[in-house]
Amino acid sequence: MSNTPPLPLGIAQVIDTVNFRFGQACSWLTLFLVFGTALVVILRYGLNMGATALQEAVLYAHALVFMGAAAWALQRNAHVRVDIFYQQFGGRRQALVEILGTLFLLLPVCLFLGWASWDYVANSWSTREGSSESGGLKFVYLQKSIILVLVVSLALQGVSNLIKAIYLLLGILPEQEVKHG
Repeated sequence: MSNTPPLPLGIAQVIDTVNFRFGQACSWLTLFLVFGTALVVILRYGLNMGATALQEAVLYAHALVFMGAAAWALQRNAHVRVDIFYQQFGGRRQALVEILGTLFLLLPVCLFLGWASWDYVANSWSTREGSSESGGLKFVYLQKSIILVLVVSLALQGVSNLIKAIYLLLGILPEQEVKHG
């Protein structure tokens, strides 16, 4: 018997690995947020100097920390849930809640966000939108693209969680392999 997982579980593992690594990379940006913000304050109030590009870089990093790491948080079961009942459920019932929540909440929200933001991001790319501030960054279109990164990574993580929950319900995957965090 081969140790190779079935194709859907292999896909779920790849999604998990990519989102885990991307989430960890995004989490390191919090150090930049702290030091970048401190430097902006020191420059502005200590030396009476503006640093528009640095302020905008901090803003971009802030967006990437939260939107880029959202799928990692979902993978680790760190999103806000109504845990009053969920934590008391057994693994199979939790898997059923995961399936229903993914199919009827997460994926439709991701589809809506993608649909609603597509033109917004595409228009920004078509003009290579830059900052309206003098000395600002010329990459506003990249910042707006983070919305689509959120949509894709969150939807893919939902698919990964869905695959694992289905395999748990079918009895193919042990409960401990589906637990997050």
